[in-house]
Amino acid sequence: MIPESNLNSTKKTSIIRPSIRQKKGNTYLICFQETDRSGVMLVGGKGANLGELSRINEIQVPEGFCITTKAYKKITRNNQEFNNLLDELIQLKTEERKSITTISAKIRTVIESTPIPKEITGEILYYLTKFDRKTAFAVRSSATAEDLPAASFAGQQDTYLNIIGKEEILKHISKCWASLFTERAVIYRLQNGFDHRKVQLSVIIQQMVFPEAAGIMFTADPVTSNRKVLSIDASFGLGEAMVSGLVNTDLYKVCNSTITEKKISTKKLAVHALKGGGTKEQEIEPQWQNKQVLTDRQILQLEQTGRKIEAHFGQPQDIEWCLADELFYIVQSRPITTLYPIPEVNDNENHVFVSVGHNQMMTDAMKPLGLSFFLSATFGPMHQAGGRLFVDITARLASAESRKTIMNTLGKSDLLIKDALITIIEREGFIKFAPDDKNKDDKTVSPASLKPQPENGPAIVSDLIQHSRASIEELKLNIRTKSGVELFDFIQEDIPQLRKTLFAPQSLNVIMNAIDASFWINEKMNEWLGEKNAADILSQSVPNNITSEMGLELLNVADIIRPYPAVTAYLQQVKEDDFLEELTRFDGGKQALDAINAYLNKYGMRCTGEIDITRMRWSEKPLTLVPAILNNIKNFEPGAGRQRFEQGLQEALKKEKYLLERLSQLEDGKEKARETKQKISLIRSTIGYREYPKYGMVNRYFIYKQALLKEAEQLLQANIIQQKEDIYYLTIEEFREAVRTGKPDYRIINARKEEYKLYEKLSPPRVITSDGEIITGKYRCENLPDGAIAGLAVSSGIIEGRARVILNIEDAELEDGDILVTSFTDPSWTPLFVSIKGLVTEVGGLMTHGAVIAREYGLPAIVGVENATRLIKDGQRIRVNGTDGYIEIL
Repeated sequence: MIPESNLNSTKKTSIIRPSIRQKKGNTYLICFQETDRSGVMLVGGKGANLGELSRINEIQVPEGFCITTKAYKKITRNNQEFNNLLDELIQLKTEERKSITTISAKIRTVIESTPIPKEITGEILYYLTKFDRKTAFAVRSSATAEDLPAASFAGQQDTYLNIIGKEEILKHISKCWASLFTERAVIYRLQNGFDHRKVQLSVIIQQMVFPEAAGIMFTADPVTSNRKVLSIDASFGLGEAMVSGLVNTDLYKVCNSTITEKKISTKKLAVHALKGGGTKEQEIEPQWQNKQVLTDRQILQLEQTGRKIEAHFGQPQDIEWCLADELFYIVQSRPITTLYPIPEVNDNENHVFVSVGHNQMMTDAMKPLGLSFFLSATFGPMHQAGGRLFVDITARLASAESRKTIMNTLGKSDLLIKDALITIIEREGFIKFAPDDKNKDDKTVSPASLKPQPENGPAIVSDLIQHSRASIEELKLNIRTKSGVELFDFIQEDIPQLRKTLFAPQSLNVIMNAIDASFWINEKMNEWLGEKNAADILSQSVPNNITSEMGLELLNVADIIRPYPAVTAYLQQVKEDDFLEELTRFDGGKQALDAINAYLNKYGMRCTGEIDITRMRWSEKPLTLVPAILNNIKNFEPGAGRQRFEQGLQEALKKEKYLLERLSQLEDGKEKARETKQKISLIRSTIGYREYPKYGMVNRYFIYKQALLKEAEQLLQANIIQQKEDIYYLTIEEFREAVRTGKPDYRIINARKEEYKLYEKLSPPRVITSDGEIITGKYRCENLPDGAIAGLAVSSGIIEGRARVILNIEDAELEDGDILVTSFTDPSWTPLFVSIKGLVTEVGGLMTHGAVIAREYGLPAIVGVENATRLIKDGQRIRVNGTDGYIEIL
């Protein structure tokens, strides 16, 4: 039936369960049944999980034992040569690959050549006497930093199969110990922040099963992350060959005991165990190559096993299995560490969640204090997951009226989100559609729920800005006298004013009228004149854009510093944030200091990820601005700020004149020109205000933060907290309680610090369902050039240049003509925009920061480009087509 494997494959596999405890004084060996998940530090992640699996009823686990980490410590603790080499290794960084390779190889040689002490070999050999001398074993590594919820470390250490005989087993135990220092394992630990000295290794000796088939089972779909879909990979022979990528596999997907998908591959090769030990590759006979590895009955049986194991561990699992004589054996189970957490809801209904961060240009994880502040300042059914916020839009999708509004709004801002939502809406039965009346339960207040009002005149922009400034000054004055619990109460009472800054109907109407006018211009000019994205040029150098002014004003700072070479030379070598204190020592230093301080007084509350109140602001870390100032000094002539604004203004006026002249020549041209002129005037007088509400928000944030840090300083001086930043891991309510009682809960603080480290590594999805499924949208692009990368065109024009892939603004070194490629931009990135010729981001929409400022500065820009920072390499020459929405790598 199945292609020939080995002599043992036709015999019923015998699992022997001797007890280690027959020998008194045992210190180095533990049987699987005698350990569980609490034993990680003794038997490693793999050994602990095997212990857990052995405790589950009706789960078959091949018998074996663990050589504990005590044995590893025994051979390494006093090994001087090993420890000297380890000292060298600890000093290395991931990029020092050559040194890592050399030192790691020396460490492995030392470990493999170190004799195993007699007290350890004695215990091993005693246990092996319970088996026939021809019994075959798998010898597997099990590190203490392995198969953990935060990092799987899968495949980092070595496994040896079909090992027969005492001498071979002992030799391969030493090989396993040495495999803790393979190059891949060392680099993985460095990347994940694990200390080489703190990671220990146990070795698993497990009786071999000689399977007809083997594979891997994920109890959540590894592609979509859907927790209801179980995925099985299956191949003939040993599973390790599949893990290493040597053989093709079948793929089966199961949902609620129904097989929903099968992909039967052509399997030309299998790996089987040899009679005398070791393994070999074998060709599969042609009649078996396209045969389904598992029957449908076996697939469903394996699904039940997977769900039982998942229930035991309490989270989705990555499970290794094998099939021998119609019996499934489980040889490993580990948590799936790559799944994004699901926003929590308190029912069993279907829900659709949309990322808030993708709209706010902040997809990084936020600390608890930042999350609680943002939640208090916004509206809608918000949920936390993975250190980010998601809004539940299920109710809005259920109603025809609100569904049309939200799809129209999201379609304008992020086409990938819109496309993902279309996929969900088209799924039969996922969303319970309501009658076509207004959804009475939906209390969300957002721009999407407001319709543009009649044009209320440019004067209102000036009034709104003046009111915001007055409100900020009043807050600064009133908060000075507040401290202790009174401060927290005062901030809570001021939050409605913060909400008003963001969501005041009058303010939103100004923004929506500007956006509506921009879309009208683009649509009508394309229809009447064949002009694409005309509003992009018409939006250049508009008044009242606080963010674009911020970039141009930093050019003015460079103008003040440029005449003083000593100041420039000093700035080129500064490393610490106290550099401002030394400026006055240099010729021109006072002028430079005054210019930088004036800039910080106006914009110092800004920073990357500024919607998180815990982020370090420019006023707190002025060193952040130094690279941008130096770039401006190097790349621009004096007066560049004024010249750039004037150039953009002339481009806009020229475009306006051109459009109106062409329109006047059309049928009904006079009326079309009149209406177009009105829309252009509306755009130019109001579109700049789009950036102001967020500026008002971060102003208030910084005032709150400065007052809260004074409270934290007092707690620190009283030895109530260990460091000021610990308060970032409390919500605003918990922080208030810590001030009131003088007793912060450090169990919560420390746990959240560990959670945050995990969340930082996650990439949040745009759209996720309550099943945990991540829905990824696509751009519906036609006629793209071969190899082009699609995105959302947000600022027209075509530019070629060197790609600068920059993930951290402090690392920005730009030359004239560079194209910035990054994950996302928020207002803090604006100082770089004056130095670039084009923009590509992974996150963004038509009206998000990068798009608005790119249009203001006349930069071709494409946003929403999935994996742009990985697909485009730093230094590559690329072409950005900001009119049609694609990038070509040249």
